[in-house]
Parts: sequence; structure tokens; C-alpha cells
Amino acid sequence: MSILNDKEIPIGLGMALSQNLDAMKVFASMDEKARHRIIERSHHAQSKSEMQSIVTDLIR
Repeated sequence: MSILNDKEIPIGLGMALSQNLDAMKVFASMDEKARHRIIERSHHAQSKSEMQSIVTDLIR
């Protein structure tokens, strides 16, 4: 099963991760608690650029 098929991952986060393979690898390697924090943060994103920033922060 792909990490992006997880029902908990918001579609916007999944789309942003699919456009940044390095960030997707980091997200996939996180423990459940860390992934949950990113998911929660993504629920508050107000725009596409804000979501992309959340994803980009994963590789900084």
C-alpha cells in the first residue's frame, strides 16, 4: 500500500507530496506520530503555496 493512499492524508497534501519526491520519501520514513503532526498542519493550510511550503519544510 502506498503512503499516499492512506485515508488520513488530505488530498492537497498528497498532491503536494507527489510533486516533491524527496519530501515524499521523508514523509514516508517518518513515524506515525510525526506524520500525524504534518497531516494536522496541512489541515490549516489556506492556499496551495502554504501546502507546498509545508511539504518543502520536510526536506530543509
